[in-house]
Amino acid sequence: MNNINFLDKLLDGVEVEWRALGEVLVRTKGTKITAGQMKELHKDGAPVKIFAGGRTIAFVAFADIPERDINSEPSIIVKSRGVIEFEYYDKPFSHKNEMWSYYSNNESVHIKYIYHFLKMNEPYFQNIGKKMQMPQIATPDTDKFDVPIPCPNNPKKSLEIQAEIVRILDTFTALTAELTAELTAELTARKKQYNYYRDKLLSFAEGEVEWRTLGEVTKKWHSGGTPTAGTPEYYEGGKIPWLRTQEVKFSDIEETENKITVSALKNSAAKWIPENCVIIAISGATAGRSAINKIPLTTNQHCGCLEIDSSKALYRYVFHWVSFNYENIKALGQGARGDLNSSIIKNFKLPIPYAEDPEKSLAEQARIVAILDKFDALTHSITEGLPREIALRQKQYEYYRDLLLSFPNSPPSEGCPEGGVVKKE
Repeated sequence: MNNINFLDKLLDGVEVEWRALGEVLVRTKGTKITAGQMKELHKDGAPVKIFAGGRTIAFVAFADIPERDINSEPSIIVKSRGVIEFEYYDKPFSHKNEMWSYYSNNESVHIKYIYHFLKMNEPYFQNIGKKMQMPQIATPDTDKFDVPIPCPNNPKKSLEIQAEIVRILDTFTALTAELTAELTAELTARKKQYNYYRDKLLSFAEGEVEWRTLGEVTKKWHSGGTPTAGTPEYYEGGKIPWLRTQEVKFSDIEETENKITVSALKNSAAKWIPENCVIIAISGATAGRSAINKIPLTTNQHCGCLEIDSSKALYRYVFHWVSFNYENIKALGQGARGDLNSSIIKNFKLPIPYAEDPEKSLAEQARIVAILDKFDALTHSITEGLPREIALRQKQYEYYRDLLLSFPNSPPSEGCPEGGVVKKE
């Protein structure tokens, strides 16, 4: 069914009139409040939600702001600066006074129907906002924006149509929220399960293991470098994987975001690192995070790479131990940036089970790795799948929203039968 037939069936031949938003909804002002006051007044569980730009919010008591500034009608909040977007809210609220909101006192206008229509048109308002140094829109931008009102001469029929559109779109929104909650709960459970078994498997009693330094089980320490930025011959057309610390995220690395050229390799400190090294970020905010490279690659100078001696320890056992001790390793950082170095990393202690029997030791390490890898794989599967599933549901919502809200937007031609489209000039 194409969108015209779908809408035709829903509208059943009724008239559609386009009217300015400011004519069909009531615009309300906010309250004079600063970010500092919001933080000071915030109380968990308080009944009045205060909106500011972006995701900034606070919950306050009714007595904390003027009563005239509290709105209890289901409303559309216009986030007019920075990130320009619309939000629906149906409990007591207010917002900073540079923002505004709308509610309906019109018997033929469903507020949430208008909300869905505005959400569909967010890119239009965001494009207007880009014209300013700080992205922002003004009240005339929304007041004068035309919205479609089906069957305007029959309020009951109009609300029935609008309510059906809202019902369909809210169903997709609810399904997305439900799926997100389920996957998030599953992810939380898997993380707890993984952490439980990791803590149990990597906690040893006195005498159960021998403690060796990471340097003692490392065949070679590798570092890297950064080819001169802005030099095209070092980056354009490059095919050599080049890893940065922001990509070190306690996981396997199958590819890198950036590539460098052979010329870059020859003219910088970057060098090839064999696969299956334990990579540890050693600088700045990412210091202490670890990963395993499943492909040969190069790195910048902020990565330290341990090539593990397989006769002494399994690289994945070392990886799990280093990941388990992220906070402990991070705490060893030096200077204002909390930087690590090869000496700090190589002197960090590692427990070796059955150290006197290498074959038995590696078998026990393999047993521990197999269990932890299983839980790690489950956790990562959900972690990666969650945003994909949410994106898929969002696309479904947007598809049906566009289908349901793409009304004809031109005046009826001469001789158009009753039930044509009326575009308000």
